[in-house]
Parts: sequence; structure tokens; C-alpha cells
Amino acid sequence: MASISFLTLLAPGGLLEPLWRLNPHARLALGTIGLWGVALMLVVAIACALAAVGLWIRAPWGYQIAIVVLGVNLVGDVLNAVLRGELRALIGVPIAGALIFYLVSSRTRSHFRARSAAA
Repeated sequence: MASISFLTLLAPGGLLEPLWRLNPHARLALGTIGLWGVALMLVVAIACALAAVGLWIRAPWGYQIAIVVLGVNLVGDVLNAVLRGELRALIGVPIAGALIFYLVSSRTRSHFRARSAAA
């Protein structure tokens, strides 16, 4: 979704533009900051892609990026709900919380320990 958001901000009015109906406030907020909004969504898209690849190959750096991305998302959802009154954002809190809980569990963490050079 971050990649799609980036593309629709980069080239507004395209085929994917109707997706902004899901969150018109985000479209307005990102649109008002101009190229900074495009850059922000590019950074988010890259972070999500790196986390996905890193988790797929079980790299410790992918694990760390995933925890950070999910943590930032969780904090953002809480702040949107509290400061802006967007209660819809609260749906992301238990989802991000559950994913973080899963990732920090000892069983999951053990899959991301750094491999030794001798192996």
C-alpha cells in the first residue's frame, strides 16, 4: 500500500487514484506537503520492502526493520486516534501489537539470530 500511495502521489489522477477514498484525510495531508509527502511515502515503501525481504530470508536486519516499522505504525495509529479523533485508526493498534508480540516471542526471535561465519 505504501508503494501504491507513493505512485498515486507521484502521478495523481491515474487509475489508482480512487483508492484514496479509503483514507481521504491521508491524501489531503500528504498532498498539502507536496514533494515531502511523495518522499515520505517512498521512504515508507522502501522500509516495508526491506522488512519483507529481510523477514523472508530470516536476516537479523530485516527483523529489526520490521519491529521499527510496526512500532512506528502502532504509535501513529494511537496518535491519530487520540490527537485527531480518528477512531478508525484504532483498528491498527491490536494488529500491529499482535505482530510485534509475535516477532519478539523467543520462538520467532530464534529464527533471526545472526549466523556464525563458520556456518
